Amino acid sequence: MAKLILVCGPTGVGKTTYALSLSQEMGAIRFSIDPWMQTLFAKDMVSLDYTWMIERVSRCYAQIWEVCAQILSLDGNVVLDLGFTTKEQRDVFSGKAKALGIHAEVYYLDAPQEIRKKRVEKRNREKDPTVYAFEVTNMMFNFMEPKFEVPDEEELKYGCKIET
Repeated sequence: MAKLILVCGPTGVGKTTYALSLSQEMGAIRFSIDPWMQTLFAKDMVSLDYTWMIERVSRCYAQIWEVCAQILSLDGNVVLDLGFTTKEQRDVFSGKAKALGIHAEVYYLDAPQEIRKKRVEKRNREKDPTVYAFEVTNMMFNFMEPKFEVPDEEELKYGCKIET
């Protein structure tokens, strides 16, 4: 049976690294939002405008889901590393999966803020192409920090919390 895993967590927690490893382990197709946003919209961004970004993230989500639905209907596995900052974003994908008869599994990654900041600094320095799409500045990190909504017990019913 097909599996859909939603990887979520705050900035710098290791979502992309984890999603890469998990997708290889389970033979899944992985989608990560950062390269999509970087490729399609980075050159058009003139300021750090959350509304502007989320509107474009939503466009990417729609296109990504089109492909995911095809993969899942063929009993393929999908790992989504789309940030999933809010419960609403996670609920949209969980609902789409449910319509296909699949329970989306939410994997919530967590780590202390100090550790996550150090990881972001390291990623910015090293620019490893497997996990680096763009520089995350302190301003961006601090801007996104209060926006992440921790999954509740109901969301984690088919998933888990992972300390990274």
